Amino acid sequence: MTDCGCDKAKAELEEYLHRELSDEDFRDVTDHLANCEDCTGEHLVGLTMTVKMQTACQEKAPDELRSAILAQLTEA
Repeated sequence: MTDCGCDKAKAELEEYLHRELSDEDFRDVTDHLANCEDCTGEHLVGLTMTVKMQTACQEKAPDELRSAILAQLTEA
């Protein structure tokens, strides 16, 4: 188990939330979060924001708009 420290954990939080870190870096940040209340709090805020954004971005364009865009793309 390694502790990457607060600076690294906070700098890589966004990538951590989206699982965009290497396996080693992901484990390092996970280990740090298990033992750091401050970084765990920031992680929870980031996680909450990520979930809210994913939920808010579920809207789809109306079928007419989608068809018009696809038609223009086909012409191009």
